[in-house]
Parts: sequence; structure tokens; C-alpha cells
Amino acid sequence: MTASPLPDPAPEALAHSARLQELLRAQIDEAGGAISFARFMELALYAPGLGYYSAGASKFGAEGDFITAPELGPVFAACVAEAIAPVLQQIGPHARLLELGGGTGAFAEVALKRLLELDALPDRYCILEPSAQLRERQRERLQQRLVPPVFDLVEWLDRPFDDDWDGVVFANEVIDALPISRFAIEGGDAASDGQQPGEVLEEHVAVEDGRLVRVLRPADTFLANAVRFIEKRLERPLPDGYRSEVLPQLPYWIQAVAGGLQRGAMLFVDYGYPRQEFYLPGRDDGTLRAYYRHHVHDDPLVWPGLQDITASVDFTALAEAGVAAGFDFAGYCSQASFLMGNGMAHVLSRIEKIKDEAERQRRSNEVKRLTLPSEMGERFQVMGFQKDVEFGIAFLAGDLSHRL
Repeated sequence: MTASPLPDPAPEALAHSARLQELLRAQIDEAGGAISFARFMELALYAPGLGYYSAGASKFGAEGDFITAPELGPVFAACVAEAIAPVLQQIGPHARLLELGGGTGAFAEVALKRLLELDALPDRYCILEPSAQLRERQRERLQQRLVPPVFDLVEWLDRPFDDDWDGVVFANEVIDALPISRFAIEGGDAASDGQQPGEVLEEHVAVEDGRLVRVLRPADTFLANAVRFIEKRLERPLPDGYRSEVLPQLPYWIQAVAGGLQRGAMLFVDYGYPRQEFYLPGRDDGTLRAYYRHHVHDDPLVWPGLQDITASVDFTALAEAGVAAGFDFAGYCSQASFLMGNGMAHVLSRIEKIKDEAERQRRSNEVKRLTLPSEMGERFQVMGFQKDVEFGIAFLAGDLSHRL
């Protein structure tokens, strides 16, 4: 990723963003002059036909705004399939696999092929995808690259399952795109003997001189309580002027996506930190950032609808939410450790046997990007939950649960 200045959007892209800005201004007027940042982020990413993830612009790969692990090549999805295969086998022939956000379909393609090799195919492979354009892209790819009996297992959903079911929920880089609440601390004195907490304010988006701007308003009770819970767990108040993010709706989201999951597992891959690291004193403006054509920057209000907006995941909060939803905590480790513990040796042996030198180098570079600490290896982390099943060896390498 490179820093600003950002490349200029094409005229049609600017026109698209202008239509979304009209919607945002209407919502701001309706709300009395400001909407919460969480609401802004929800509209900027998911407004039907206009939001970043709902509209048709390319998002993944070299022509898009960022590259996710499955888009690099087959290694990531093959190793994830290796990890979830024992769970699917324990459940049996009625198991379902629910992927949240399918990207280009690259993960589903490789995962299904590897699960077929492992004799662990689910009865249904369901993709919960908000973008109609991405659905069609996924459908076209999978229909072309999977044998018909395997492709016939794939279906697309508008919402999580509403019946009782057994299987696996998988999400790669999904939680970081959930609309987050931004907060600020005003007043208080974290340095005093009394450790006085300051007032919790919430970041909103308003319009000033025709431009979208971020402003502070008093936080409601729901957000204020979420921040006070963080301070309680940190055993210290956050200092005056501190700004960051929190996802108070995470427990409800986990319960929603799991739905009636009676027996099975959930597996999440994302970038983030345990709570103590997420709210370090030096990280006093949070983790919010935006991605536009492989540029990362810190202004989420630029060109709504044309850029991704994201924040790191508080993995301690994710662990709490998963357990609160009735699951057993299965493990937490870096992406590098997870891949190494779930079939990476087999992948490396296959790479060594590739005769085409250019292809062998591509696969070697893919492994490096996925596992090196300077790339995705340590920045991305994996967390699993299980209910009446066992992941087996999936989290035996590099356990980080002591940091939670």
C-alpha cells in the first residue's frame, strides 16, 4: 500500500459518488444535522445500488482497491479447507458451510475442490453476499471451474439461515467492514490518583460549507456503556482526547450469522489486536482507515461509495461474543501459524514439484505474502469457535490465547 495523494476517479465514478452523497445529505438533514459515523459507514459501504460493497465497481485484485488472501492464489483456501474438513466429517452428510462475503469466488472454488479431495464436502455451500454484481461474478467463476455435482452444492443467500442447522461459518476480512462506532474521551484525568474517567462523545458526520465533516456529539447510553466496559477490562480510564472505535453490536451480529447453528464451528480471519493492544495509549486515534486503488489513507469521507472503509478487529471482544453466543473457544493464532498448522507442508511439497519455473515462483511468492511477518503473516489473525465438534489440530501451532 502507498500513501496519498490519491489517483483521481473517472467522471462516471465521481457521478456515482455524488449520488451517494445526495443520499447521505438527505439522511443528515432528516436526522437534524448529523448522523452517527456508524450510520455513515453503513450507507457508504452497503446502501443498495450505491454503497461500496453493493455497487458494481471492481474491489479485489490488481484492478481493484485491495487484495485479500484468497485472491493471491489457492494456498489460503486449501489450508482453511484442511482445518474445517474434520468438523464437516464429524457432522456428516447433512453439514452446511456458510461463507460470509464471497469476494470473486476464489475461496469457494479452491475450498470445494480441496474438500472434495478430503472427502469432506458439505451438503450445501452457501454464500451470503450483499452485492448482486459479485454474486454474478462468483456464479460465473464457480460454474466454469467446478464439476457440475460440486457446483450444484453452491447457493446464494440474502440472510443467514433461519432454521436449525449444523455446519461451519467462515468469514475472511468481514468483521473489519462492519459499521463501527467512533468515540472520543473529553475531560477526566487518567494520570491522577483518582483515575477520573472523562465524558464519552460519539463521532458523527455532518455537512459544513457543502462538505461532509466529522463532528462530536454526546454518546448515547449504549455506546457510553460499551466504552466504560472497555475501561473496566483495561483497568484504567482512557485519557482526555483519546479517540478510537468500538463495535458494540458484535455479540448480536455473531448471534445473527450463526442463527440456529446447533452443532458446528465458526472461523474468522481478519486483522486486528487483542483488547490491551487495540487500546494502547499511543494508538490514540484508533485504527480507522480507507482503501482506494491500493492506496491506504485516513480520510473515510473522501468519495463515498468509491473506497473501502475499515477498522481493525478487537479479538478479545470477538472471543467474548463467540462464547456469549453459546460456543466454546477453540483457538486464536496468527495467520502464519494457522496456515503452517493446517496443510502448509503439503502445499509447499506440491509447489516444489511444479515444473514451470514462473508458476513455481508465483506460488512461492504467494506463500511469502501469506506468512511473512512483514506481509500478512502476523498482521492477520485467526479465531475459531466450536459447539459439540472438535477442530482437532487446527490451532495447535502458535497459540496466542494468552494475549486475550
